[in-house]
Amino acid sequence: MTKYTCFDVSVKDHIAHVVMNRPDEFNTMTRLFWKELPEIVKDLDKNAEARVILLTGEGKHFNAGMDLANFAPADKDGPKKDPARMRETFYHEVLELQDTFTALEECRMPTIASIQGACVGGGIDMVAACDIRHCSSDAFFKIAEVDIGIAADVGTLQRLPTLMPIGAVRELAYTGRKFLPAEAMALGFMNKVFETRDELEKGSLELAKEIASKSPLVTRVIKKQINYARDHSVKESLDYHAAWNSSLISGQDMEAAMKAFMEKSKANYDDLEPTHSFWEKDGLVP
Repeated sequence: MTKYTCFDVSVKDHIAHVVMNRPDEFNTMTRLFWKELPEIVKDLDKNAEARVILLTGEGKHFNAGMDLANFAPADKDGPKKDPARMRETFYHEVLELQDTFTALEECRMPTIASIQGACVGGGIDMVAACDIRHCSSDAFFKIAEVDIGIAADVGTLQRLPTLMPIGAVRELAYTGRKFLPAEAMALGFMNKVFETRDELEKGSLELAKEIASKSPLVTRVIKKQINYARDHSVKESLDYHAAWNSSLISGQDMEAAMKAFMEKSKANYDDLEPTHSFWEKDGLVP
C-alpha cells in the first residue's frame, strides 16, 4: 500500500479505511491533501480490493476545512499579470479541487463518512459527496466560507440541495452559522447520530461490513443509478436503469444471494474486476 502524508489507508475484510491522519492540525486540507485524496480513491476503485470506503479523521475533529496558510494570495509585489488570464487559470484550479471530492461520488463502491467534532468548510464539501454520513453527538457543522469572503465552491452548494431542504441550505450558506447533529439529522444531512465516538466507530464499521457483504456488482449499479436519477428525469432514469440492469445483472450473484437467503447463511461474491486503461492493458505503461 502506498504511503501518504495526509492519510493512512488500509483494506481489511473488503473495507477500505481512509483515515485523515493530521489530528494536531484538525485534519485541515493542505495542498497535498487535495492531491492525495483523489489518488487514493481512484486507486481503490481501480484495484477493486475494497467494496466500501470508510472515511474517518483522527483526533478531536473530523475536518476543520481548508488550511488557509497553504492557499495564501500570491506576492502582491511580484510581476504584474493580466487579471483576466489569472482568473482563467484560477477557474481550472477550482475545477481540479472539485474533482477531488467528485472522485468519492464517482467511484464504484459506496462511501461512508464517519464524523466527530468539527466538520466545517471543505469538510462539508467532502462529506456531501459521500453516500452515507454518520456522526457522534459532539459533532458540529458549518458552511464557513461566507465568513472568509467566498462562496463554497467545491460541492456544498451543488450537493446539499439534493440532501436537505433548499431553504435550509440557503440559510446555512448565507449565515455560516453552526448547526448540530440533531438539526443535521432532522434536515436529512446525517443518516445516523451516535451518542459517543466509540459507538460511532462501531456503528459505521458495522454498516460498512453489512454493505461489503452484498454483491459489489449490485451495489455498484445501485450507486450509479441513484446518482443518475438525482440529475435526470424519472423517465430518463428508468430507461437508463433498464439498460444497466439488462447489461450487468449477474445470474451467479442472484443464485448466491437466493441460496444464502433460503439457507440463512452468508453469500460469497466475487470482487469486481480491476480496471485498466487502454495503455496498461496493452503493456504500454510500466
